[in-house]
Amino acid sequence: MPSSSGTTPAAPIAITNAHVVPIDGEPFDGTVLVEDGRISALGPSVEVPDAATVIDAGGKWLLPGFVDAHVHLGTHEEGEGTAGDDTNEMTEPNTAGVRAIDAINPYDPGFDDALAGGVTTVNVNPGSGNPIGGLAVALHTHGRYLEEMVLRSPSGLKSALGENPKRVYGGKGKMPSTRLGTALVIREAFMKAQNYMGKADENARDPHLEALAMVLRREIPWRQHAHRADDIATALRIADEFGYDLVLDHGTEAHLLGDVLAERGTPVLIGPLFTTKSKVELRGRSIANPGKLARAGVEISIITDHPVIPINFLVHQATLAIKEGLDRETALRSITINPAKVLGLADRLGSLAVGKDADLVLWSGDPLDVMQRALQVWIGGTEVYSYDTGTRSGTVAPRG
Repeated sequence: MPSSSGTTPAAPIAITNAHVVPIDGEPFDGTVLVEDGRISALGPSVEVPDAATVIDAGGKWLLPGFVDAHVHLGTHEEGEGTAGDDTNEMTEPNTAGVRAIDAINPYDPGFDDALAGGVTTVNVNPGSGNPIGGLAVALHTHGRYLEEMVLRSPSGLKSALGENPKRVYGGKGKMPSTRLGTALVIREAFMKAQNYMGKADENARDPHLEALAMVLRREIPWRQHAHRADDIATALRIADEFGYDLVLDHGTEAHLLGDVLAERGTPVLIGPLFTTKSKVELRGRSIANPGKLARAGVEISIITDHPVIPINFLVHQATLAIKEGLDRETALRSITINPAKVLGLADRLGSLAVGKDADLVLWSGDPLDVMQRALQVWIGGTEVYSYDTGTRSGTVAPRG
């Protein structure tokens, strides 16, 4: 298996005799041609260059790499305890200026699990302990050096409503200890950012206010952690006051306001879906909720919140959502092109089309069948994972 070193293969790659599911477009049996790390042609009849490396898929399913738009990969490392947990800077309610990228360990084993689950792109968020938690980053799931993996930085600013900030700061005897206090912290921060943006003094820089200014200028979205319908209403209210692009993360009760969200065009990143109802704001959690949202006309993405749900289970959440009423096409879009749109990366990934990055996964069969698995994974045309059916083991390319 070739090493992933940030360079693309010298020779074109032709994956032939594949059942291709492009996401945007009808499936077909044929070929996908990769040149210089991008898709150069695809269809039932593609002329394969003589110099191409030909991979006969044998009728197996070829899809774009999956996208999980809400994880804590590398910041909340597996098996490391507190030494590997850098998810929340819970020392001040407003830590808008902290960046998830500064805490990501690309050698967290969760990145290997992502590849095994066909996930090639993730969005790493700070945690939800603060009303304003910090800047997220979108990146590929293979590499040794983050700068080689990054797709967009920052990709959003994380905020949290509901029980988490109340619990953290109420326990410290400081604001916010209530929902109304949490909303006040957010409003005050945006007001300060508005004042900051109006100043002419370029020497008076502030990392927290500069991050908030990016949201107000609509350069990045406001990523709002919210479960209950009343918290979602607060998120909409504050967004209207300050005029920014809102994305709802989790959205446990978002279906109760589905028509409102659909009318406004507010996307919902729903999940994780496999956990217990561990706190009061999760009482409405159900694997049927993605289907309810989709039928209301809301654009949904399914998320794992890894390590809350292991990232390789992303596709299984989509499968069980189908069982509970989500239509199949939307289920696939919810882990491909929809999250790519949220991350501002739909021009590069999330579907198979000429000019897009060659982030590809060859599955043994329909990935929505839990008995199927990812056999080969390419990022930018470089093979980064393969599965040996004989030994029943996967191999990840060296990270470097």
